[in-house]
Amino acid sequence: MADGCGVTVKVVPGIAAIPAAEWDACAGADNPFLSHAFLEALEGSGSATAETGWLPQHLVLEDHSGSLVGAVPLYLKNHSYGEYVFDWGWASAYERAGGRYYPKLQCAVPFTPVTGRRLLLRQDAGPAASDALIAGMVELGRRHKVSSLHVTFPTEGEWQRLGEAGFLLRVGQQFHWQNDGYRSFDDFLDALNSRKRKQIRRERRDALADGIEIETVTGSAIRGEHWDAFYRFYRSTSDRKWGEAYLTRAFFDLLGERMSERVALVMARKNGRYVAGALNLIGRDTLYGRNWGCLGDFPFLHFEACYYRAIDFAIEHGLKRVEAGAQGQHKIQRGYLPTATYSAHWIRDRGFARAVEDFLVRERRALADEMEELEENLSPFKCEAE
Repeated sequence: MADGCGVTVKVVPGIAAIPAAEWDACAGADNPFLSHAFLEALEGSGSATAETGWLPQHLVLEDHSGSLVGAVPLYLKNHSYGEYVFDWGWASAYERAGGRYYPKLQCAVPFTPVTGRRLLLRQDAGPAASDALIAGMVELGRRHKVSSLHVTFPTEGEWQRLGEAGFLLRVGQQFHWQNDGYRSFDDFLDALNSRKRKQIRRERRDALADGIEIETVTGSAIRGEHWDAFYRFYRSTSDRKWGEAYLTRAFFDLLGERMSERVALVMARKNGRYVAGALNLIGRDTLYGRNWGCLGDFPFLHFEACYYRAIDFAIEHGLKRVEAGAQGQHKIQRGYLPTATYSAHWIRDRGFARAVEDFLVRERRALADEMEELEENLSPFKCEAE
């Protein structure tokens, strides 16, 4: 697809066909989930493929010399699993009205509710490059005759740009911890009101009762036995919560081989045997909590491994924030406050688009009220009067 401005948009049915250095020059180094290594691990391991309902349709933007100046991680999907921005209701309504919701196009990092750039541009790309990528996505949607195109967890700036291009705008929420220059975990606790401070200290103490030991390993210290154990935890938790695990065992091997320096794996042991673990990825200024798994019932161990050890790691390594994944109002009392997330949606059927737009206006208003109320009433931090 040529845009008439000296650039060409192409569809690439697999990220392995794109040179890693060229992709990463567009993606940058801030967010590990956008790296060629991470996305290729998903595809190469069989986790995100046509067989699992994630058919790669990545867009690349080439200049007149054939050099890559932009890219979009894009998939043709026949379901709505693994997205974390739920459109099941939209699909059901459209199909009840006689439409066909699937297939659809999804611009996202599969199974990853992490905000990051979706219009990946080389630093020297011109101002029209993002417009060319947006137009290319819409044109591909028309050619595939999809019901819709969804861009999930873009940056706020991209979200606004997509709105200007005619996409419908949706807002969600997660709960993130912000590092306000803390020197230690106790320094963070001093910022909380006394009741929450005591609660967290009690939870951390009780999590380690009954002989639980916890270690955080990264880089070359992560060994095959860690991945073997973690995959057992992941499968056990996935089977209980969703009935099917998205990620294959091979994915974790590839992650360890290619990105171990960007992995922080929190592992809990009892009587010398690993019983639980939490997987985090390390960004330039953020620690991203991704997966948790556990064998058995260990009170407060989830909070310790996923939230408190993440805060410890962020403080020790000078990271600005911890993003601990999707959902979970229980995170607020542990220092993770409401934060807006974004998605943008192009719907081919104009009548259906008007109905969805009406819903989104009301949803955005309700969510803004909810986030304000949550932070006002549930924040564990000291009031100014204290």
